[in-house]
Amino acid sequence: MFSRLVFGLGLLSATALVHPALAADAARTLQIFVSKDKQSLAVYDGTEVVATSKVSTGKDGHTTPSGIFSVLEKQKYHESNIYSAAPMPFMQRLTWSGIALHESNSVPRYPTSHGCVRMPGAFAKMLYGMTDPGVPVIISDGELVPQPIDHPTLFHPEAPAAMPLLSDVELRPSMPDSPEKPVQVAMNDTAAMPMPAAQPIAAPEPEPPSEPISMLITRRTLRETVIDIQALLNQLGFSAGNPDGLLGPSTVQAIKAFKTLRPAEFAADKSLVSDTLLREVYAAVGKGEPPNGVIMVRQAFKPIFEAPVTITHPGLALGTHFFTLHAVDERAGTADWLGITLENNLSRETMKRLGITNQESSIITGKPIARSLSRITIPDETRRKIDALIAPGSTLTISDTGLDRETGEGTDFITITRG
Repeated sequence: MFSRLVFGLGLLSATALVHPALAADAARTLQIFVSKDKQSLAVYDGTEVVATSKVSTGKDGHTTPSGIFSVLEKQKYHESNIYSAAPMPFMQRLTWSGIALHESNSVPRYPTSHGCVRMPGAFAKMLYGMTDPGVPVIISDGELVPQPIDHPTLFHPEAPAAMPLLSDVELRPSMPDSPEKPVQVAMNDTAAMPMPAAQPIAAPEPEPPSEPISMLITRRTLRETVIDIQALLNQLGFSAGNPDGLLGPSTVQAIKAFKTLRPAEFAADKSLVSDTLLREVYAAVGKGEPPNGVIMVRQAFKPIFEAPVTITHPGLALGTHFFTLHAVDERAGTADWLGITLENNLSRETMKRLGITNQESSIITGKPIARSLSRITIPDETRRKIDALIAPGSTLTISDTGLDRETGEGTDFITITRG
């Protein structure tokens, strides 16, 4: 999201660094990175560090979670709802369950908080003035640095179509057929006509910047599968109800009615919702092989839409990757994306549930971001829709684990990589 930086250029504290190129009232897209290993915080504008500070994260038993967050709420003075109304000045909330950035008088540069990220007073005040809700905050064990990423799977604005040249138009010659004949030119008699007064040309109104969007690409869960089945059964006339991902009475009845017409296909399938059901419903509407992934889109913390995508080699982990759109050139149809890869920690239970048989090969070897992006196929219609929505500050998360429990009403997509 756009952020407005309004602060002086002097040294604000012994731990703060402010880049001299950032003039007052300059609009930037920012990212905040917190390293738990180094107990440090860095603010990036693109690939440039514009401010740094020491921090104190959560101690043993109250560990600060690692993952991808964003600023959800800001309050200059806040009292903890959990820990005896402890003061939390210049609070910037990251989760509704109680994780935040805030000022503290105790920032010894080692883990000592109850889960929040503590900052020195002067820096906390400065950072509060730099950010808007929606600014990404990435918390990791090791230090991460955003890098430029160029890949065809990433979104970009559609370049305006070039004006066609009139190459097929037959032009009349400007020379007369005979040099002796005078050329007659029709003209208006302007001598008797009053000249109109010169009118000032009004400058075009600048278009307001679009609100950034946040996106999540992940594997489909039962919820997305049921939504698909509901929508397609409705198309087939089975009255499956509103596509909401819930197995209500209407949906259950529609599924049973569909299966009754195809006893051979479902003779050995005793479960209500299965891969067989999804394939048969897709075949019935002529849609081919069903997708195994989904892209979800939010704007201003509210869901806009979601659409299916296809992930090749589903037995390999995708990993956890985060991208931010730093700049857009509408005329050239280009977009400057920055990306990072976070440590991927999947339990055996999670891998089994997701059908992942190999976590390391796609994460450790080669180029993990490029490998993961190359495995994702997004339908052209969905791509065009998103290309028209992106703006500087838009974000994209790729994750195997889907919607985290912290993602909900009034949040962007929150991804916890270590609790």
